[in-house]
Amino acid sequence: MLRIPASVAIALIVVSLVGCGDNPVSPGKREPRSLTPAEHQLVAAYNVFGLKLFREIVGNSPGENVFISPTSVSMALGMALNGAAGTTADAMESTLGFSGMALAEIDQSYRSLIDFLVNLDPKVQFQIANSIWYKLGWAFEQPFLSDCGTYFDAQATGLDFGSSNAAPTINAWVSQKTNGKITEIVDNPINPYTVMFLINAIYFKGTWTYEFDSDLTKDDQFTLPGGATTPCRMMQRPESGKNANFSYHATDRFQIIDLPYGDGYFTMTILLPAASVDLDSLIASLDQDTWNQWTSALAEKPGRIEMPKFQLKYETVLNDVLKAMGMEVAFDPDNADFTRMHADGELYINQVKHKTFVKVDEEGTEAAAVTSVGIGTTSAPDDFEMRVNRPFLFAIRENHSGTILFMGKITNPAS
Repeated sequence: MLRIPASVAIALIVVSLVGCGDNPVSPGKREPRSLTPAEHQLVAAYNVFGLKLFREIVGNSPGENVFISPTSVSMALGMALNGAAGTTADAMESTLGFSGMALAEIDQSYRSLIDFLVNLDPKVQFQIANSIWYKLGWAFEQPFLSDCGTYFDAQATGLDFGSSNAAPTINAWVSQKTNGKITEIVDNPINPYTVMFLINAIYFKGTWTYEFDSDLTKDDQFTLPGGATTPCRMMQRPESGKNANFSYHATDRFQIIDLPYGDGYFTMTILLPAASVDLDSLIASLDQDTWNQWTSALAEKPGRIEMPKFQLKYETVLNDVLKAMGMEVAFDPDNADFTRMHADGELYINQVKHKTFVKVDEEGTEAAAVTSVGIGTTSAPDDFEMRVNRPFLFAIRENHSGTILFMGKITNPAS
């Protein structure tokens, strides 16, 4: 599998998925409906959140591959937001870019935008799925569960989290919703202090509007950070002909191009820094205004492009990044407020886990993402795990009188 350095060419695929309103479409195709003001506000929030999340991750991972889905992370946290109250809700809304929006408006915008995206292009597979899995014996607030079902299509399922089948059941759902590209998001056994998982899964498969000719794909070299090179398979688009026009822009610092899928509603946006420009420093300057400036400058021009085929899997735990972005209180067992999820409180976010997959070849792109928000409890769990796999003490006693008959210590059971 080709390994390439962290690249905007990879990470902005998902940003392109939710910012596609100005992309050209195939001649004769019906224009999609206009977004509502609330939907525009939600897309802007997605992108502000996503670009900041991407900057934070890249800043903590210099020289490494990075591939995230801001949409997946936002939707999983959006479900959790429905259970938050007080300063916890305020912090989550601010981090997600929703300040100034009422929760009902946020939820309705999620609902309508999901419907808009999944039905946009019949030539592109774009699927969004959400689910809630909770620990049997716990009672969660019905309005919270109902709102997640209404606005996110999230079905709530109770499981015995102490069973060896619980994690495989959740992971089977994940595998199904990502077409087998991501097969596991929940560890087995499940942490006994975890009482709920809020999970989002996204699957994308798009064929290039104009495919790369596989006969032109050649062996080549890809330059790594530091100047070393690694072999790659380099794809090419033609130098002339009707398919040689691209949405393209260049400055002395970078080149940027849009490659459309299907009818042109979805695109891959590739940004290539000049040889003298450090990619990480360019990413550090990337925000919503900068992104809008760069993409609004795209204009149709004739040319050619070469790019490597690649495939990668990526995973990360987002706890520290989200705390740094302003959501620290949601992870604080003593101060988190999720009483709209569980009236007795005692809940906090104990883990936000994110996994992605992407494959780019001559035919198009296949990508998947899963985000799991684990909800933990500060109270003692009802079940436990005890593995006697180290030296231990034991006693034999008579229970009525409490007399200890024998007592021992085992340091090596094989002796």
